[in-house]
Amino acid sequence: MSSTGDDAAVGGQCAVHMPRTARTVTDLPRVGRFPAVQPGQPAIERLAPTSELLGFRGPTACAAAGITYRQLDYWARTGLLEPSVRTAYPSTSQRLYSFRDILLLKIVKRLLDAGVSLQNIRVAVAHLQAADQADLAGMTLMCDGATVYECTTPQQVVDLLKGGQGVFGIAVGAVWRELELTLGRLHAERTDTGETLVGHDPGDELAQRRNRAV
Repeated sequence: MSSTGDDAAVGGQCAVHMPRTARTVTDLPRVGRFPAVQPGQPAIERLAPTSELLGFRGPTACAAAGITYRQLDYWARTGLLEPSVRTAYPSTSQRLYSFRDILLLKIVKRLLDAGVSLQNIRVAVAHLQAADQADLAGMTLMCDGATVYECTTPQQVVDLLKGGQGVFGIAVGAVWRELELTLGRLHAERTDTGETLVGHDPGDELAQRRNRAV
């Protein structure tokens, strides 16, 4: 059974430190091709997964972040990480997550796997949500299993390693690029029109070509 993160909340070792130099951290929808062409834009310009005009439903967010729907639902209901595009209220609506939301879901999953307490993860999530999106790509999160640190320079990483503690790092930029590739193959929804956009998986297209050639 997958953990929702409750177990990690028990016996958290310490609060997250945030020093200046190393801060802690009603029509049926149409179906289009993803990435879709923006209205009024040349056909060569397409929506990237990071676009604010795109949202991703719960099952897609789970697949991209590597978590279960039980975890996704629990984290949303307890306020750890709610979808910023659309919540599940009223009950007839489906949650819709932004690219940034799913990026944080992936980071939360990795921090939980490293044994970070849920209390510290909540502080880190709040800090990451407040950060400028442009700053996220250059950010590295360092964790010793109890504390999460945000490092923005190589020297800050070196300073943490000099402490002699076992630490692991999360290069947010690398997670970002990985997520862009993943979401480009999955379905999305336009936030302005409600249009369902079908992901483009080169592997599926290659398989279709092979089947036609047989």
